Amino acid sequence: MKRYLTTFAVLAGLTLMSATAGDTGHDWPQYRGAGRDGLSGETGLLTTWPASGPRELWRAPLGEGYSGISAVGDRLYTMYARDGESRLVCLAAGDGAEHWSMVLGKGFKEGHGNGPRSTPTVDGDMVFALSAMGRLVAVKAGDGKMVWEHDLKKEFDAKVAYFGASGSPLVEDGLVILEAGGGDARNLMAFKRDTGEVAWGSGEQKTGYSSPLAVTINGMRQVLFFTGTALVSVAPDSGKTLWSVPWKTSYDINAAMPVFMAPDGIFISSGYDTGAALLKVSGQGDALQVDEVWRSRVMKNHFNSAVLVGGYLYGFDDGTLKCIDGATGAEKWKQRGFARGSLLAADGHLFIFGESGDLAVAQVTPEGYKETGRAKPMDGKTWTMPTLSHGRLYVRDEAELVAFDLSTGS
Repeated sequence: MKRYLTTFAVLAGLTLMSATAGDTGHDWPQYRGAGRDGLSGETGLLTTWPASGPRELWRAPLGEGYSGISAVGDRLYTMYARDGESRLVCLAAGDGAEHWSMVLGKGFKEGHGNGPRSTPTVDGDMVFALSAMGRLVAVKAGDGKMVWEHDLKKEFDAKVAYFGASGSPLVEDGLVILEAGGGDARNLMAFKRDTGEVAWGSGEQKTGYSSPLAVTINGMRQVLFFTGTALVSVAPDSGKTLWSVPWKTSYDINAAMPVFMAPDGIFISSGYDTGAALLKVSGQGDALQVDEVWRSRVMKNHFNSAVLVGGYLYGFDDGTLKCIDGATGAEKWKQRGFARGSLLAADGHLFIFGESGDLAVAQVTPEGYKETGRAKPMDGKTWTMPTLSHGRLYVRDEAELVAFDLSTGS
């Protein structure tokens, strides 16, 4: 047991080091970044801020919703709702000017906040987006021209989750994979990237709010879905279930993404006093086995996910920011003041965005919370995690998108 736990802690640290060494600018093409892990390879960032905070570059009007910001090159992609309509939009990274936008349909309304939940996924010359009402679209990244679309409710009898369709599409080996909520054993679905043709459908689980994650364990490629009732692994080419672990949460709200702890560990966490667990996957082919390494209420991710750096997990236990040892679940430190916030990790630091608009930077260390800068760019509800790309940090609330310059010397 100790040998296994030490191995994945060391490998996780080495993976982060190799991903960041010598890099100066990176795209953030999908939810939680290029690796869907909340980690950015950016280096040389401004991590000690003046009292006024980092330099604000621009503000742009947006609208309701919690859709994240995908950044590729000099363009940004996100979704919002305004005047009763849900929109997919492309903006200029330099000044926030709109390149194009398209209506996705009627705006979604719900007591905890209106508008889209999912984050667009950019893959090459295409953008894939899912509205809160279950409309899946594939458009050209350059001009927003429609390539293909599916109304998941009408075509596949999809049952959109109570709080809206929230999972962000995953592009894997020529397929667009997502938790569609379809009927007839099609809760999980894959569509051909270029044509939108259905590739496969599988699963009858209760639909959750998390996004799929592709991992390789023991040489075997798998896609992980944290559904409303279980963590499910499927073969990406066929949708065949490889293994499943039941995970019950109140109201079936499993929203945070799984965190892969190389070489064979998977961390999952849910709110509503459910807690977290570390699972270990062993075996190959039809002999796969999943064992629970530990389970605890030490970290209860409500909707924003944790990040893994050097074997330690940094994330929100409901309204408290914590660092825990990924190997054992032991708490290392905790910090209040951000409520149910979100975060990403880059350049040896955490960039933290509280749910009431507080923005902070702190060292990534299990030795304690060590803040090196703070600002308050917004006052509204800010449930969307920040995006870091090419030296700029982007944050949004339900009215605006703000860009900050984190390049050294700004």
